[in-house]
Amino acid sequence: MNERTDSAPQSDLPDGVLTVRAAEGDDDAFAVLVHRHSQPLFTLAYYMLGNAQDAEEAVQDALVSAWRRLPDYRHDAEFRTWIYRITVNRCLTMRRRGRPAIPLDAVPELATDDGWDSPARAAEQKAAAAALACALGELDDGQRLCWVLRELQGLSYKEIAHVTHTSEPTVRGRLFRARLSLKEAMAPWR
Repeated sequence: MNERTDSAPQSDLPDGVLTVRAAEGDDDAFAVLVHRHSQPLFTLAYYMLGNAQDAEEAVQDALVSAWRRLPDYRHDAEFRTWIYRITVNRCLTMRRRGRPAIPLDAVPELATDDGWDSPARAAEQKAAAAALACALGELDDGQRLCWVLRELQGLSYKEIAHVTHTSEPTVRGRLFRARLSLKEAMAPWR
C-alpha cells in the first residue's frame, strides 16, 4: 500500500509539489519544471543579453544550477521567482564580462496574424522593434530588468522585488523611469 497513486499527471501539479519531488530525486518532476519555465526564462535572458546564443547559455546554466541547489531550496519564494533570480544573476555575470546589451540586428520578428503581412507593414514593424531594442539597450540594468519582468513576464511588483533583491517602491520607481524613457524613445512610432 506504499505505492504512490497520483490521480493527476505531474504536468498538472503546482510548482511547489514538483520542487519537493525534484529535490527528492524525481527527474521527471524537474523535467516538468524545465518545460514549464524554459521559454519565459529564455525571453528574460534574451532581453537581458541581446542574443539567442547567450540567452540559451544563461538559461542552461541557470537550470543546471537550480537542479544542483534544489535540496537547499527553502520554499520561502515561489519556484518561478527563485529560478528567475538564478537566471538574472547568470545574465548579469555574463554582461559584466563585457557582452553587448542588445544589438540592433538581434531584434526578434514580430508575429502578425491580423492580415497585415504586406512588405511595408513588415518593414515598419521591424524598424519599430529595432527602435524598441535600442531604447531598451539605453536603460540601465535595473530598469531593463524590472521592465522585462513586468511587461514581458507578467511578474507582480512583489515578485520583481524578490528577484531583484530590492523593495517594491524601488521596483515601481525603476518601472516608472523605464516607461518614461521608452515612451519618449518610442514617440515617433505612435
